[in-house]
This record gives sequence, C-alpha cells and structure tokens, in this order.
Amino acid sequence: MSSLPPENDNNRPFSALPRRTLLGGALIAGAGLAMGSDPRRADAAPARPIEFTVWDRTDHFQTGYPAGCLIDGRGGLIIGKALKGFTYTDPHTRKKRSYDRGEWVSPLVTPRFRFTELITSINATTPSGTWVDVAVQGLTASGRWTRWLMLGRWTSGDGADDIRRTSLDGQVDGLVKINTDTLMTTSGETMINYKVRVRLFRIAGTTSTPRVGLVSAVASAIPKTTSVPTSASSGAWGKTVNVPTYSQELHKGHYPQYDGGGEAWCSPTCTAMILDHWQRGPKASELSWVRVTPENRRQVDHAARQTFDHQYGGTGNWTFNTAYAGQQGLRSYVTRLKSLREVEGFITAGVPLVVSLSFTSAQLSGAGYGTNGHLLVIVGFTRTGDVVVNDPASHLQKSDAQVRTTYRRGQFENVWQTSSGGIAYVMAPWGHRLPAAAPNWS
Repeated sequence: MSSLPPENDNNRPFSALPRRTLLGGALIAGAGLAMGSDPRRADAAPARPIEFTVWDRTDHFQTGYPAGCLIDGRGGLIIGKALKGFTYTDPHTRKKRSYDRGEWVSPLVTPRFRFTELITSINATTPSGTWVDVAVQGLTASGRWTRWLMLGRWTSGDGADDIRRTSLDGQVDGLVKINTDTLMTTSGETMINYKVRVRLFRIAGTTSTPRVGLVSAVASAIPKTTSVPTSASSGAWGKTVNVPTYSQELHKGHYPQYDGGGEAWCSPTCTAMILDHWQRGPKASELSWVRVTPENRRQVDHAARQTFDHQYGGTGNWTFNTAYAGQQGLRSYVTRLKSLREVEGFITAGVPLVVSLSFTSAQLSGAGYGTNGHLLVIVGFTRTGDVVVNDPASHLQKSDAQVRTTYRRGQFENVWQTSSGGIAYVMAPWGHRLPAAAPNWS
C-alpha cells in the first residue's frame, strides 16, 4: 500500500445540512418545470453505471484483511486480540476515552467504470460502550490515493458509556469530499477503485464486542439529467405488498431534540413501517421511554432516536437508517436502482423498498406538497403501472389513513431518478429471496 497521510480521528463537527428533510418547514411552492408522464416508453433508462459490492456473514469477510478482529461462529466480525492505544474525544459530549479496537479492510474493488459517488452501509450490533466506524480510501483518475475518509461512526446506544452516532460532513481531500453519507468527487474528477475499512471499538479494559454482520458499498456515475424515459412493465403491475401505514405528521412536536420532532421524520417513519412489515420492530421494553399518546406509534419515535445523526442534525442519514434496520435483524443496505422496472422485481419478491426523492408540488400530482428531500415506501403498482406508496407525509395531514396513495408512473420515476439518482433502502430478512442478482444489488 502507498504511504498515506494520517487520518484525523477527531474531526470537528460541521454545520452544513445538505439533505435535511424540510417537509412543512421549507416546502417548495411549485417552482420549476412541471413534469408529466413521458409518452416515450423504454425497457431501460439511459446508461446509469451502478455497481454494488457486499461482504457479509456468508463468509465473504474471509477475503479481507483483519487486524485485532476475527470471524465468529456465525460469520460476523468481532474484536479478537485487540489493538490498543486508541483515544477518541466525542465532539458532541466532549468525553475523552481510550478504546481497544479491531479492524477489517476489504480487498481493492475496481468497478467497471470510473465513478463519482460512493455510499457505504453497515449492519452491526453494538452493546453498551462499543461502536463501529466505516471509512473509504480510493484512487482518483488523476493517479492520487485519497486518505481514509470517514463515512460515519455508528452505535445503537446513547447512554453514558456510548459515543454519539455521527457523520463527518465536510471532509475534503483534494477533489474528493464527504457529503454526510456519500463520498463525492468534485470539479470533474472521477475515481478508479476503492477499499472499505470497518473498525470495531470497545472501552479499554472491557470485554464486550460489537459484531458486524454486513459491510457494503455502492459506486455510481449517474449522469445529470432533467428527465428519464418511463420504464415498461416487468410483470408486477397489479401487485402490492401489505405494509402498515404510519404518518410522520402524527408525531409533530414529539421529542424536538431529534430534528424538531416528527414532521421531519420521513426516513425513520419509513424504516419503522418496513420493520413492522417484517415483524422485526423494537420490543415493548425498548419503547418504555416513549410517552404514550392516543395516536402514537411509539416505534416511530424510537426509530427517530436510533437514527439521529448528531452532526447532520437529522434522522435522514441513509446509512444510519439501514444500520438501525440491520441492528433489528434485517439484512439492510443502501443502493441505487435504475428504474421502476427494477423495483417491480422486488415487489414480485415481496420486498417493499424505501426510496429517496425531491420534487416540487407541480412535479408530483396529488402529493399536495413539495420538498427538497423526502423518503417513502414503494409497496406496489396499480394494474396500469402507476406507483402505490406509503407516503409518511400523508398529504401533510395527521392521519395514517392518508399515507397509502398512488402517484403517476412517469412523474414518480422522473423525480426519483433525477433527484437522488435512484437511491433505495433494501431491507429484508436474511435468507429472503431477492430478484435475480444484478450489478446494483445482491
């Protein structure tokens, strides 16, 4: 490996909130061009290079390079003969502690294209006093290795012995930067390859260990465009998955320390719906801290607390939402899909998807609002191919009955693909059969 500059393990917090959900707080009042259904039909959108790589408990960790950690009997990474001497000062609590650690570095991954963005995911359990982080290092097309760039410090705990989960927005290394949960190139730069590092920590002198069951990365080079063709059917028209309907609006004002309360909780509300669909939601004992109200879905408040990113200041961190679902027992990761045609394969397999998008009120008929960042659950399709969703914004009404809605296929596909590049959370039980493997999912 080339000699590289040292990583700053105590990066200061940054204030930018580049993708914070602003439903209700900063609605977009119909600005921009209204986009209706594209009359063209195509089986595939224009070239949208995406490549997904995963290492998990099905023995893929054997291909990496461990130090201070080992693979347990269930195939997950745990701390073994720990490395010593790591000190971390939590920027959010100012607590300084020493930790023992183990680490695992993936083999070098060379996608079949030069990429401009990369998003990692991690599934881990973290007993009190333990945590994990994930970082990426890569080679730019200009021939320079980046330093290790941190894509998040994760723990499910928030007690006295726990760090505060955090992204490290604002890291810049030449023409590469971290934007909350995404590595991005700038100024026309591209990257050729990368490797992922995951580190496992526990308070020095203790014996608990975090356990990592999955690490993944999705590299992409999505072209900037204002429209995409409307995809044709792959056989799921008329099919839906029965997912419970939860409105984030019912949680407005709850626990304002987590991004102002429920009106901004689209991502954890979606994650809670998916967990309850798979019957993997939190136990009653985990919800005892949530106050009871007549309309309350306490698991939504819990999901918001568990996904809150103390640097980003919100609950919409993609990686942290999939990490929370992973902690609850699902095999969960972020990827990008190229079209609704690909989504249909998941619906046929009985797997609802959470997707990220932004739009003006004119661009998505029937939504009743516009947003600069939102997540919702695709649960199926009508007989004519329109998209059936659980939209936690619920037409900005405090009603679970307003959550299930239908959006026009062409409009929905267009705003999803052009705003987020097809971001989706794939969350399903381990062993559940997904659509036939493709370069952008596993």
